[in-house]
Amino acid sequence: MANFFGMKNVVFIFALAGIILAGCKGKKTQVAEEKNPVVNVLTPEEQSQGWMLLFDGTSLDHWKCYNADSIPSNWVVEDGCIKATGKGGDATGYIVTREDFENFHLSLEFKLTPGANSGIFYGVTEGKYPVPYATGPEYQLIDNEGFPEKLEEWQKLGADYAMHVAQNVEAKPIGEWNKAEIIVNGTHVEHWLNGKKIVEFERWTPEWEKLKKEGKWKEYPDYGVAKSGKIGLQDHGSVVYFRNIKILKLF
Repeated sequence: MANFFGMKNVVFIFALAGIILAGCKGKKTQVAEEKNPVVNVLTPEEQSQGWMLLFDGTSLDHWKCYNADSIPSNWVVEDGCIKATGKGGDATGYIVTREDFENFHLSLEFKLTPGANSGIFYGVTEGKYPVPYATGPEYQLIDNEGFPEKLEEWQKLGADYAMHVAQNVEAKPIGEWNKAEIIVNGTHVEHWLNGKKIVEFERWTPEWEKLKKEGKWKEYPDYGVAKSGKIGLQDHGSVVYFRNIKILKLF
């Protein structure tokens, strides 16, 4: 009997050790994945849902300069990211998608540098104006704490720039990756940051028209009116990184 129970204890100890080792291995794998995440690819689930990559980590084939067909030299691919080098002006400070989108769910990750200012645009139309913000609303990207000038609430991170203030913003520290999402479905628009909804509004309502006519966009008659347009990224004199840019068309 003693030998029998002794053998059971040995088996139990080995089993317990195996569980502990497996747990340790799992934690190491998780840590490794967090340090070196798989980026710029679609999961099988995303593929089945119809998501589309707008950046594969190596090329800018889906993008071009606003109002031109080339890629400005201040936009580069670096370490699997689209990098705005901070050297863009009005003519080179914006890249836009070659394709237009109407109803969509856009998802991307961005990384700001200290004091950075940038943005994500949608509904951008070309040809009539020298800059995309004359037509395209903006998801504001900015270092709220480190920006060298005082910011109004409508200028802060996640806002529908100069229109709707972001609420309950929980951003990761500057230098870390944050996830931005924009959902546009008919008149309905949402901004998300790191999995939380921070802005929600209806376009083209009397309230929306009032905000437009009383604010910064009163001199821009075509601001926000396009039902379909391009997605845009901004180089506004700051180094900013983008990756995992994907979009789902909503029908």
